[in-house]
Amino acid sequence: MISTIVTHYEITKDTMALLPARKIDYHTLAIEPHQQRKVDQVTLSLIKDACLHGGSTYDGRRLAVISQTGAQNKVPIPINPNEFIYAFPTSSPSSPDCIWIFYHHVKTIQPHLKNPDYSLIVFKNYEKLEVPISLQVLQRQMQRTSYCIVRFSKGWEKE
Repeated sequence: MISTIVTHYEITKDTMALLPARKIDYHTLAIEPHQQRKVDQVTLSLIKDACLHGGSTYDGRRLAVISQTGAQNKVPIPINPNEFIYAFPTSSPSSPDCIWIFYHHVKTIQPHLKNPDYSLIVFKNYEKLEVPISLQVLQRQMQRTSYCIVRFSKGWEKE
């Protein structure tokens, strides 16, 4: 199967993860349930474009999450809360190694059997993704994102 490179990719409910590729002809590998797409845009650019498509800027969404949750680093992003598209970075979003994981696709996160600095993400469709991030960091990111979802859900009671 020949894989084509796309110059534009739109994040949707099908997007499971965005991985930095740093290849000559593409910069991101977009993981979806039944395919992987090679994209000629960097991951953060895709996230920022999707935020705009969802009605706000990336910086606006980030500041809102910081204000509502107190998270300061590796802030989860409500890319499009109306469509329940939430993602979290595995490291600083400005890092060239940052992977973006889309919360609603994650079934479980497991420790890597041979390397404690790695984890295995199992998606709801049972696809697996090995990432160079510790189990504790990923679990914390899942918790942050879960809290973010609660805070941005309709009907949340203000204190």
